[in-house]
Amino acid sequence: MTYELRFLPEVEEDVIAGYLWYETKSSGLGEDFLRVFYACAGEIPRNPLLYPKKYKEFRRRLLRRFPYAIYYMVDDNKIIVFGLFHCARDPHSIRLTLQEREPDRP
Repeated sequence: MTYELRFLPEVEEDVIAGYLWYETKSSGLGEDFLRVFYACAGEIPRNPLLYPKKYKEFRRRLLRRFPYAIYYMVDDNKIIVFGLFHCARDPHSIRLTLQEREPDRP
């Protein structure tokens, strides 16, 4: 099956925040962060059910090298990325943010 990968607009804010933080630590590190994020996100459609469910139907794909996780949901032939969160973040606050971003579902 072929999956379409989509990102909520809020994910761009998550990615930019991570990029800016790493770029202030070391020039070029933010670019590395972006490359790793897009590479990991690009791998999800190959086998989206490989990664575990962490909350409701949300699955989590950990980034390589950086302590971040991509949270996404599989819906028919679509993969919708709902967020990119630092792994040291309180799991409860991640769940609240995912709830806020989750569309109304029947």
